[in-house]
Amino acid sequence: MLSFNLFLAIGPWQVVLVAVVILLLFGGKKIPELMKGLGSGIKEFKKGVKEEDEDSGETSDK
Repeated sequence: MLSFNLFLAIGPWQVVLVAVVILLLFGGKKIPELMKGLGSGIKEFKKGVKEEDEDSGETSDK
């Protein structure tokens, strides 16, 4: 419960601080590449979950 309360305590300055640290660590040119990789990974994950649901749906109908 304490961790949930700490999550709610994140304010705009903390978000800005995290964004600045990420920018300093990875640089401006690397961030779009990281986001593109993250987006494609999420897309593949959703595709896999959808395929799994379709596969499990076909076997339960038989």
